[in-house]
Amino acid sequence: MKPHCIRRFRGFSLIELAMVLMIVGLLLGGMMIPLSAVMENRGISETKKTLEDAREALVGFAVINGRLPCPASSASNGTEKFVSGGSAATGGCANFNNGYLPAATLGITPTDTSGFAVDAWGNRIRYAVTSWSSNAFTKTNGMKSVGISTLAPDLLVCSTASANSTSCSVSNSTLASGVPIIIFSTGAKSGAGTDENENADNDKVFVSHSTTSSSAANGAFDDLVIWLSPNVLINRLIQAGQLP
Repeated sequence: MKPHCIRRFRGFSLIELAMVLMIVGLLLGGMMIPLSAVMENRGISETKKTLEDAREALVGFAVINGRLPCPASSASNGTEKFVSGGSAATGGCANFNNGYLPAATLGITPTDTSGFAVDAWGNRIRYAVTSWSSNAFTKTNGMKSVGISTLAPDLLVCSTASANSTSCSVSNSTLASGVPIIIFSTGAKSGAGTDENENADNDKVFVSHSTTSSSAANGAFDDLVIWLSPNVLINRLIQAGQLP
């Protein structure tokens, strides 16, 4: 008879298991950094598309109504908000420089449960509109009444925060002047830098530049800001017969 073969099975030792777990952890850690970067870039791309769609919707509204809509307020459920007793006939907005995109008025998505347009991170998209010349841009036929040659919207976009509420602090920091509307996302991170605060201080000056960290001169900044050229708006209104 052949002797019985005794088969021995050896399990992993604790040291070997620890080494395996350490290697797996290193591999996963190395993958997480690029994955987070991919997710952030995707969020930026989606939000830029949302902002661009919103800009087209605002132009479309102007083409149909002969005026730009007022921003929504925090309590207007995504509809444009006039001052108390106001209307499109007077164009007096409740929040010219610190309101929200009126997604319900424009009929655009994505929105939150309260009807406000949101970015890829669920933040409500902000919207500012010029109040120049007694609300000419938000009043029915206000732009037509003023006339093409004298239309002068007064919002500004600077590359850095300004100590002045109506102009960029440094002349070469002006990215765009005479802007009728500004639309922006507050980004993925909630920062408190000087430049981000400029976009929330309820004046006519806004800031746009590339993302910076908290160690930058003016602190963290990841707002995504776009605007509409007055020439584009006027041209589209002329084509639609809303001007002159």
